[in-house]
Amino acid sequence: MADKLSYDEALRKLEGIVEQIEDDTIMLDTLTQKISEANELIKYCEKKLRSIESEVKKTMNGDDNIK
Repeated sequence: MADKLSYDEALRKLEGIVEQIEDDTIMLDTLTQKISEANELIKYCEKKLRSIESEVKKTMNGDDNIK
């Protein structure tokens, strides 16, 4: 599910779930499902951030070698 989302879309969905939990607007029957979805979104976002960090480091190291 999360693999089809951009980082920003996944983050917005995660923020929405957190807001629902904090505002007590989430039904108790769906709480487990929402927490599971939130965990999946967190893992996806962390994976994306690690990938971006790696790309930035490669780019930065490439620029250093040009000098």
